[in-house]
Amino acid sequence: MESDEEAGTGDHRAQVIVVGAGPAGSAAALYLARAGVDVLLLEKGTFPRDKVCGDGLTPRGVQQLVRMGVDIDAPGWTRTKGMRWVCGGRQAHIDWPRSGNHPDFGLTRSRHDFDDILARQAVAAGARLCLETKATGPLTDRAGRIVGVSALSGADRRPVNFRAPVVIAADGASARTALAMGLERDPGKPMATAARRYYRSEARTNDPYLELWADLLCSRTGRDLPGYGWIFPLGDGRVNVGLGALPHRGHGAVDLRATMEQWLARMPADWELREENADSPLRSAALPMGFNRRPQYRRGLLLVGDSGGMVSPWSGEGIVQAMEAGEVAAETVALALHRPAGLGREQALHQYVSEVNRRWGRYYRLGNTVADLVFARYGYRPLLNRRVMASPALVHTLARLLTHGTDAPSDDLIDTVVRGLVRMVPAPSRRARGLDARRR
Repeated sequence: MESDEEAGTGDHRAQVIVVGAGPAGSAAALYLARAGVDVLLLEKGTFPRDKVCGDGLTPRGVQQLVRMGVDIDAPGWTRTKGMRWVCGGRQAHIDWPRSGNHPDFGLTRSRHDFDDILARQAVAAGARLCLETKATGPLTDRAGRIVGVSALSGADRRPVNFRAPVVIAADGASARTALAMGLERDPGKPMATAARRYYRSEARTNDPYLELWADLLCSRTGRDLPGYGWIFPLGDGRVNVGLGALPHRGHGAVDLRATMEQWLARMPADWELREENADSPLRSAALPMGFNRRPQYRRGLLLVGDSGGMVSPWSGEGIVQAMEAGEVAAETVALALHRPAGLGREQALHQYVSEVNRRWGRYYRLGNTVADLVFARYGYRPLLNRRVMASPALVHTLARLLTHGTDAPSDDLIDTVVRGLVRMVPAPSRRARGLDARRR
């Protein structure tokens, strides 16, 4: 960690530095640029690039793309009508709700160029994008406040310093910037693993539904998979097939490769989900869930997306939360920068934590509890039992809960029930609030 007093003379400066040009970082940079803030967006790789992901977006995610100005009618986007749940030989179709606040369709698109599209939107808004620029550590002043990052830039890995009064960490599950600033992961919060592979499948590539399987068994133990499997259509002759697992501490790790092979052996032959039709290797990644890194703001550093453990403990969805958090962070920072450096600006920046908790706090606390008591032990099968699958009202209520797909305000009875359930979750204890305050 380099101190401010060791600064070189060739530093690059901005009002805000965003580390990582994934959905969270690009959203933050875009909204900051729209607000007239000089923002540097640092990305360690180049575009296009691959990323382990389900490639599916709920209507809430579509709404964020529209807000960001993305042309979702351009080639490459595939619309979905809803979800199809498969469990115990039964199926349930859940169409995306028709509401005033969200679109009534979802989207799929490969992450191969999804992040590139968002980064280009940020650049078009005025953000300065630096590719092949890997942040290696925070720069701090004498008080330990972050004032920038050191980096290696270009193919020759040239050392460069980037300086700004505020830094937004969007560097993914590795959370290197947060870790270097002393923000450790809470081991008591869920950490899932996902694996996915692309297959050529003309039979399934234009399916209007995102299909999720809840009755899979772990290859090693024969227990219910503590997660679910998915088949998402991409509309280009391929499908995204994957598994997500949230292992219970007492059951050990899940062999996702062997479990997927066992699952695919059940598939009809005409779906073509066989080795000879594979279009990629099987790749896996960690999913940091349920706000497993807190506080989300500390000494000039804001955490967004996977860096802050913002993947949903209910479903494993992370892109939507990343884009929303990027927007919230940008709005908070843009307002804070209108205050002079000092106590007033610090108070404004701390509002980010309050807003994140207002939006997701109760929902995530309830999700963490359900993940620990149900998903990690028994998977999703208990929730998708025969009684639930036979009841459209219960299926739709559960779908809104799993996808956080409610509107507020809304006259929809299911939305009212789901929001009421979430509001019943108690606020954080005084002890938990005190721990977060001391970490600042």
